[in-house]
Amino acid sequence: MDAAEERRFRDFVSARSPALMRLAYLLTGGDQHAAEDLLQSALARTATRWRTVEEPEAYVRRAMYRQQVSWWRRRRETTFAEPPERGEDDATSGVELRIVMRRALSRLTSRQRSVLVLRYYEDLPEAEVAAILGCSVGTVRSTTHRSLARLRTLAPELREPHVIFGEAKA
Repeated sequence: MDAAEERRFRDFVSARSPALMRLAYLLTGGDQHAAEDLLQSALARTATRWRTVEEPEAYVRRAMYRQQVSWWRRRRETTFAEPPERGEDDATSGVELRIVMRRALSRLTSRQRSVLVLRYYEDLPEAEVAAILGCSVGTVRSTTHRSLARLRTLAPELREPHVIFGEAKA
């Protein structure tokens, strides 16, 4: 990589790292250290192929999705912290809901989590999600359906449609 390409890569990393880190955080189920490792791994892979990468952000995102699936396959068992006790009529319900959501997301398979993050957090159409993950649109639809059902099973608080990936409404 020559000096101009290295500068362009550094500029890309500086500009896009916060957004890519948020995505990595979601993909890892809220594990900050794993998210940092995931992003670093994807950026390292991108740096080695920088000359041939046409769409850097798409390449990094795809590398993160695939790396996360690979890591998930290697380690199947994970422990989870319990959310704090729910208080009545206090201002922590939004925080508690995010904790429950993060815990539930972390218990999904990597593919399920990736589909939900791409569809609802990244707000991508099904066809684009299918292209990123290398599967059919039908697979994206069925995985989305099963993933949402699994979320609702794991966290009954999320059963209402407006709660999942949206604001909790009374």
